[in-house]
Amino acid sequence: MVSTFRRYFMRHMNALRLAQWGVPSVPQTGPVIVYSNHPAWWDAAVYILAADRFFPGYESYAPIDAAMLKQYGIFGRIGAFGVDLETKRGAAAFVRTSAEILSSPERALWITAQGRFGDVRERPLGLKPGVARLVELAPDCTILPLAIEYGFWLERGAEAFIAFGTPMRGYDLMDLDRRSRLQRLEGELVRTMDRLSADVQSREPCRFRPVLEGHAGVGGVYDIWRRLRATLRGRAFDPSHESRA
Repeated sequence: MVSTFRRYFMRHMNALRLAQWGVPSVPQTGPVIVYSNHPAWWDAAVYILAADRFFPGYESYAPIDAAMLKQYGIFGRIGAFGVDLETKRGAAAFVRTSAEILSSPERALWITAQGRFGDVRERPLGLKPGVARLVELAPDCTILPLAIEYGFWLERGAEAFIAFGTPMRGYDLMDLDRRSRLQRLEGELVRTMDRLSADVQSREPCRFRPVLEGHAGVGGVYDIWRRLRATLRGRAFDPSHESRA
């Protein structure tokens, strides 16, 4: 199933890039909570690809809007579970399901902590209070901020950029009350997002390592002409507008 999303991503995007400094630290014990901003629909696919690449030893799960899950049932086959956070019953069901997931040290829970789509420049982020509550369900967890951003560089397809921030232990966060805990989580995510944005704005590929690369170039008649021109000049044809080296 992951291969399906990988092919879909490569068909529509130019690349998934990880900041050189943003490689996640995989904990030795306890479950994992990854919480992120929520800039676009593509976040779900990014979760799937990042979980497969960086947390292959974990069973990964993610909450998704119940109505959206009905529309995109394929997500349910790879660990997504429906939630309705607009009602008390839905919020209670989310907590119960999350507690069950986090009861195993071999599981990871991925959360779009804003609970809605939001621009990467928006401040404050307005994280949902529930993300601070999750730590109480598994004090032995490791919780990681994940910054996600999208942009267009030189190719037709968009670039997806990610970076993991400083890992935090659940036991340490338990020393804070929920309000202070939420502020700490938001602060760590904002710092990660700001640092990632600076790298994205630089437009320097060397600041990133490619996790996945799709098809470069414009395609169609234009790329046929470019290929012919390269052949006539005795050069190898590179469809990208910028060398991937």
